[in-house]
Amino acid sequence: MRFSSLVIVLFLVMSASSCIPTKRLTYLQEKEGTATEGLIPIQKINEEYRLQTHDLLSIRIKATDQDLVGIFNPISDAAPSATGEERLYNDGFVVDIHGNIRIPTLGNLRVIGLTVEEVRVKMEEALLKDYLNETSGLFVTVKLAGIRYTINGEINNPGSNIILRNQITIMEAIANSGDIMITGDRENVIVIRQYPLGQKVHHIDLTTIEALDSPYYYIQPNDLILINPLPQKAIGSGTTGLQSFTTVVSIITALVTTILILTR
Repeated sequence: MRFSSLVIVLFLVMSASSCIPTKRLTYLQEKEGTATEGLIPIQKINEEYRLQTHDLLSIRIKATDQDLVGIFNPISDAAPSATGEERLYNDGFVVDIHGNIRIPTLGNLRVIGLTVEEVRVKMEEALLKDYLNETSGLFVTVKLAGIRYTINGEINNPGSNIILRNQITIMEAIANSGDIMITGDRENVIVIRQYPLGQKVHHIDLTTIEALDSPYYYIQPNDLILINPLPQKAIGSGTTGLQSFTTVVSIITALVTTILILTR
C-alpha cells in the first residue's frame, strides 16, 4: 500500500513539475476578458538609430551627369553567383573603429553617432561644396545595409543573420531563425543591445500583448538575442505529459527492479 502511494505521489510531482503549460508557449496573449481592437502605434526605432562602429552602409549617388558621380558609386567585385549579403559586404561602406567611412575622393567622413538621414545631408553638403553645384541634380541615398543580429540559446537555428530591411521585429527575427524551441523561455527573452558607450541587457516577455509596446520589440543592428531554457529542460523529466509519464514509468521500473534484487 505504501509503495502504491509512493508511486502515485511520484507521478503527480513529476507531472506537475515537468509539463510545460500552453500559456508559456503562446505568443502575444491578451488578458482574459479583454481584446485589443484599437490600433497599436508603430514604433519607428530604427529611423532614430545612431550609427556605431562596424555598421555597414549602402550609399548611392546620382546626378544628371552620371559619369560625373560614377567614381563615388562602388563597382561590385563579387562573383555573379554571390548572395545579396556578399555583394553588400563588397559594395558597402563600413564604419571603422574611428567612426569614419572612406568615400572615394572625399576621403574619411565621420559618421559615428549620426542617423542615416544626417549622413545623407552631410554627404550632399560635401559634394555640393567641392565637386557639384545646385544644377547637377544631385540625389544621395544612404541606407543601413540590412539589419544584422545574432540569436543563441533555445532556438532551432542559432547564429548570426542579416535581414535586408530597414526595420524588423523580434518576432520576425525569431521566425527567421526557426522559432523558439518548446524548452525555450518566451517569458524572459534577453536582448543585449549595443550603445556608443557599451552594452545594456534588456528583457522582453513575448507571451503578452504588451510586448508590442516594448522599446525592444523592434530590434536594432548588432542586437544579441538570448533564449534561455525553461527549468523543465534542466530537470530532464520531459516537457509533455507523455514524456513525463514515460520518465515516471522508467523510474518505477528501475526502483522495482532494485527492490526485487535486494529482497532476494
